[in-house]
Amino acid sequence: MIALGCDHGGYELKQEVIAYLKQKGIPFEDCGCFSTEAVDYPEYARIVGRKVVSGECEKGILICGTGIGISIAANKIKGIRAALCSDCFSAEATRQHNDANVLCIGGRVVGPGLAIKILDTFLNTPFSGDERHVRRIKLIEE
Repeated sequence: MIALGCDHGGYELKQEVIAYLKQKGIPFEDCGCFSTEAVDYPEYARIVGRKVVSGECEKGILICGTGIGISIAANKIKGIRAALCSDCFSAEATRQHNDANVLCIGGRVVGPGLAIKILDTFLNTPFSGDERHVRRIKLIEE
């Protein structure tokens, strides 16, 4: 299950992500927001982050205008490794090397076509499990 959240700046892109997840038959929980009315992104980062940390959801997707604020907020949650990605290479590398569990995207930065490719890459790239990456993740979590 994927936890999905956004603020008003990411609402439109979130609708594209929902369509993609439905098309692929990927289960998800829409954690809000539910319109383009202004909201505070840390609330949605917290909701999604808690669902991932608890194990209720395997991964999270967060979208705000730039992706920056929501990624900062998500990374305040112990156990979350949120990565802001604007390209497929970064999405692949963060899964392989960092075992990132939350993908952050800027809804006003990345168009829907590229966002879906980034999302697909993130969801379908496994963690390498290499010892050096495991060691580094443990250092991050200390």
